[in-house]
Amino acid sequence: MKKTYALGFVFVLALGIGAYMVQTPAPSGPTAPGFGAANATQAGDIDTSSILEMTLGAEDAPIQMTEYASYTCPHCRTFHKDVFQKLKADYIDTGKLQFTYREIYFDRYGLWGSIIARCGGADKFFAITDLLYTKQSEWTKGTPAEIAENLRRIGFTAGLSQDNVQSCFADGEKAQKLVAWYEANRAADEISSTPSFIINGVKYSNMPYSEMQQILDAQ
Repeated sequence: MKKTYALGFVFVLALGIGAYMVQTPAPSGPTAPGFGAANATQAGDIDTSSILEMTLGAEDAPIQMTEYASYTCPHCRTFHKDVFQKLKADYIDTGKLQFTYREIYFDRYGLWGSIIARCGGADKFFAITDLLYTKQSEWTKGTPAEIAENLRRIGFTAGLSQDNVQSCFADGEKAQKLVAWYEANRAADEISSTPSFIINGVKYSNMPYSEMQQILDAQ
């Protein structure tokens, strides 16, 4: 999946659901939390220091690996379905590798997925990420309002409360920070496709697990 968008355009797309909810009467009950419609700002004006890096594994592991991925990317889903659990068992759980997951927002729904994944904090992040990939073909279908509702259900499945989900979806400032954070990371590591991997400072594109093992074992 190769796409590159400027911050302003991505941010307009990202908060599209906010505009939708503003223009449409909100039904009662848990089906209509709008995304906060914060005003777009230049990336350099936004403090992203509060955005947590989501990591697994020992901090002092000899291999540092960062995955750049989008929750709406089919290739990312395949990686998390077929490769990630092997990587975790062979390298992360054995103390050889610290893994960092960084979200890429090539579309508005990727950001919405990120908002729900981060809604439960670091403790629930990877469990919700797994749900987002497992159910990718289900939650990404429908109108923007239906997709928002699908994401709410995933949050509830992961143990998030209705108030928690509502608060996360309404936090326009957090959404704006996430987009600025994504833009800074994407530019710094020159990411143009997903999934991409930074392994001890070197960038790699998607690959079979056997090839990844060769790279990791050579570190």
